[in-house]
Parts: sequence; structure tokens; C-alpha cells
Amino acid sequence: MRDTAGATASQRPGPTRQLAEFTAGLTLAKVDDFARNAARRHSIDTIAAMIAGATQDATLSVERALAAAGTGPGATPSPGVSRRYDVLSAAYIGGTCGHGLELDDGYRAGSVHPGGVVLPAALTLGAQRHVSGAAFLTAVVAGYEAACRIAAAAHPRARWRGFHNTGTVGTFAGAAVGAVLLDFDADATENAFGVAASSSAGLFSFLAGGDVKRTHPGHAAREGVWAALMTEAGLPAPRGVLEFREGFFNAYAGGDVDYAALDLMAAGDNHPSSRFAVGNCYMKPHACCRHIHSSIDAVLDIAATESVSPQDIARIDIGSYAISTAHGSVGWTEMTTAQMSVPFVIATALLRGRVGLADFGAAQRADPAVHALAALVHTHTDAECDADYPRIRAAKVTVTLRDGRRIDRYVPEPYGAASKPLSDAALDTKFLDLAAPRLGEARAKTALAMLWRVDSLPDIAPLAEALAGP
Repeated sequence: MRDTAGATASQRPGPTRQLAEFTAGLTLAKVDDFARNAARRHSIDTIAAMIAGATQDATLSVERALAAAGTGPGATPSPGVSRRYDVLSAAYIGGTCGHGLELDDGYRAGSVHPGGVVLPAALTLGAQRHVSGAAFLTAVVAGYEAACRIAAAAHPRARWRGFHNTGTVGTFAGAAVGAVLLDFDADATENAFGVAASSSAGLFSFLAGGDVKRTHPGHAAREGVWAALMTEAGLPAPRGVLEFREGFFNAYAGGDVDYAALDLMAAGDNHPSSRFAVGNCYMKPHACCRHIHSSIDAVLDIAATESVSPQDIARIDIGSYAISTAHGSVGWTEMTTAQMSVPFVIATALLRGRVGLADFGAAQRADPAVHALAALVHTHTDAECDADYPRIRAAKVTVTLRDGRRIDRYVPEPYGAASKPLSDAALDTKFLDLAAPRLGEARAKTALAMLWRVDSLPDIAPLAEALAGP
């Protein structure tokens, strides 16, 4: 693996080649223990979300659409899903499952959900090709690196242009996974990125309603795997697809930057203990948009430490960065929009003492108590928080009580961040809470044990079967 950190812009290859050389040169032996453990943990976290999302409406819609298209049964399993499919359909379904309940992980600096793309791609193609657990975990690390570094280089410019990074950069992550599992050299890997770029897609139009957001990681996982398979089959593709004038960065993030000079592998930020992006990703303790989590932590702390009940509150003011406060005007007519809505989520946190999957049903969204409390929530862009983003996801919350008292909280980074991680025990609990209702407790515990030692498995196909739905 080439280390370009000390090279000048004139000495470095372009960003596409940087990523291709990194991916092709990666072995598990080159991954430090911190990042290796993070890759295991994020595999567990993402697969739990996939299993729980297997029966959600969007997943069932995908399965019905595949049936209508004439997609027959295949041999590839997907976590939580009963039917087996071809590898591309299984990757699409898996990505949809994983993102469907807003419980999947993310990388703050790129505002991207890497796991929902990387794990479906790695599990499906890995099971089909009977790769080892070591190869699987290496592919996971490579996929996270691709998703996180490209997204960080494009964010927030791409977001303000209307693009959803998980869908757009996810195709490259899926291609990186495929490149590792198919043992590509750097040339073949760069070719796979060239194929993947033409399928890059995903808009933030989901804020207006509907469930299409759920499918973005599925599309990206499928197209990334397809790009690798097309490269294996001999399809030539353009080189330098990230940086040239008609390439990804110019199209999605704007054309006023010299992307050819970009040190891609330094984009974003790292945990102090690792230079791999997977080591600095977060996990979600709350089933909603991550941009709201700091505000949730603030109001829950106020309620707990100041003995504040919803009936005591006259007003809630939330100051945060602009991308977060853009969610302040989102309604909650559907589960998708409710999970993106600052007023609904904050009202729910104060009324229920949590923000879980059970809090987004039709009855909960129609609850007059939620509506009344949500009306007291006011958002604004705070200059300090906005200047600090995307380095941190901060929120300043002021709760004004009916007796006139004002209680302030500042949360620079929410729970679940790499700097404030879930413990292994909390991660086990999250996995079993999400997986056991679908797999049964015994199967869920067996699968969890396999995931903790995944890099020692000689073949991940039995793991994929252990994770499949009944």
C-alpha cells in the first residue's frame, strides 16, 4: 500500500489512482488492531440493522418488484431475508434492509452511511465466491475507506447541490469491496471505479416524502458489485474518473477545485489510534437521522439531571450547524420524514425518554402530546456550531420552563461517535435486540459469536447462511 501522505501534489498520482493502489495493496496484516476491531464492530452493527430491516415496507416492495421483473430464486442469502437471490439482487435487498430503519452507522466528516453499502456487497459476493473471513474483513476496511474518503472530499458541497453521499459515493465503496474479493490489481481496481462512476446516484429529494431513501445503499451495493464483475468480464472503463473534468467530483461537488491535486487518502479525519477511516465511524444509539443526535443527548440530559417533565416546558431552542437545522422544517407524515424531523424527534425523546423504532408508527406520529411539544421546538443555525462542522456535530440547546428558568446544554459530539463509543456489551445488546426477533435468540447468539471472530473463518458462506431469515 503506497503512503502518499508525505508526497507533494506533483508527485502523487491522482485521487482515483491513489484509492486504486490503496485498495489493491491492502491486506489484513496492514490493518492495525484498532481498525480491525472497528471493522468487526461495524460489521456486527450494520448486519443487525440489516436483519431488523428485512421485513420493513421498503424491503418488501423491493422483493415484490424483483418478482414482478421475473427475478427467480438464487443461491445467495441476505441477512434476515428468507428468500435467496442472485448476488446482485441480494446486495440490493441487503442495502435496502440496512438503511431502512435509520439504525446504520456513518462517517461524520463525509455525512455518509458506509456500512449499509459495504456489508451487503461484502457478504453477498463473499458468500458466492466462498472467500475467507480475513478477505471479507479486508474488503470491509477497503470499502469503508472508499466511501469515507470520497464523501469527505465532496462534503458538504455535494449535499448543498442536492446529492445523498451514501448513494453517490457508495458505488465506489461497493467496487472497492469487489476489487478486494476478486483480487484485482491497481489497474483492474481503477477500471472498476470507472465502471461504478456511471451508476453513481442519489438525491436528497426524499425529504419531501416517500421511502426511496431506503434503497440508496442497495442501489450502490449492487452497482459496485456489478462494476467489479464487469471489470472481471473485461469491460474497459475510463481512468481518473474521480478527478477529470467530466468525472465524479466536478459533477457532484462542483468544478472550482483542482481535484487532480487532491490527497484523497487524507480527506476527512481519523481516530487518534488509527489511520483507517473505519476506526473513526460512529454507531447510532437512536433510530433517527444522525444530525439530530446531539440535540437528543442534550434534551435527555436536561430531563434526567434537572428533573424536567414535558409539562414544565414553555420553549425549546436548538442551535446547530446548517445541515442539521435544515431538518427543523421537516414534517412527520411518514416514518421516513419523522426520522428526519427535528421537532418530532425532540418531542419524542422528551415524552418517551428514548428514540426507538417503536416511536415512529402511525399512532405515535398522530399523538397530540407529540404535536403539542413539537410546536415548542425552534431551530436556528448557530455560527459556532456551523463553523465547527463537519469537524464535529455540535448542538446548543436551551429549554425554557414555564416558571421562567432557562437550562442550557452544549453537546459537541453525540453518543456513539468514535470518541464516545458504544461498549462491546452495548453493541451485543443492540445486535440481539434487532436480530433475535427475526432469527430467534439461539441463532442470533450463534451468528454474533461468528461475527466476533469473522477474520478467523475459512469461508464466510456458512456465516451468511447463519444470518439469513427463517
